[in-house]
Amino acid sequence: MNTRNTGSYYEKAAGAFLEKKGYQIREYNFRCRYGEIDIVAQEGEYLVFCEVKYRCQAEETQPLEAVDLKKQKRISRAALFYITQRGYIDIPCRFDVVGITKKEIVLIQNAFDYIG
Repeated sequence: MNTRNTGSYYEKAAGAFLEKKGYQIREYNFRCRYGEIDIVAQEGEYLVFCEVKYRCQAEETQPLEAVDLKKQKRISRAALFYITQRGYIDIPCRFDVVGITKKEIVLIQNAFDYIG
C-alpha cells in the first residue's frame, strides 16, 4: 500500500473505533488551504476534530507524540476554517487524537487546545 492508501485505511479504522464509542462521523479528510483534518465528528454536544496517527512498529516516537505544535497549529487553522465555512460558530469544539499501533488503538479526548 502507498502512504495515502495506508492513511485512508487507518483513518477508516479510527472512524469505526470512534463510532463504537458513540461518535457520529461527519467527514473524512477535510482539506483546505490551511491544512487537513483526518476526521470531523460529533460526540455529544461537541464538534470533534480528530487527528489519526499510525505507527507500524516500535519507533522512537509513539503515534500520539507525532502531533507536535506545528501540526496542532495547522489543525487549529483548518478547524477554524471548517467552523466558519459551515456556520458552526456556536457549537463547542475540541481536538482529539487517535493513536494506532499493531497492538492497540488509543483515544485521547481534548488532546490539545486551539492554537491561533
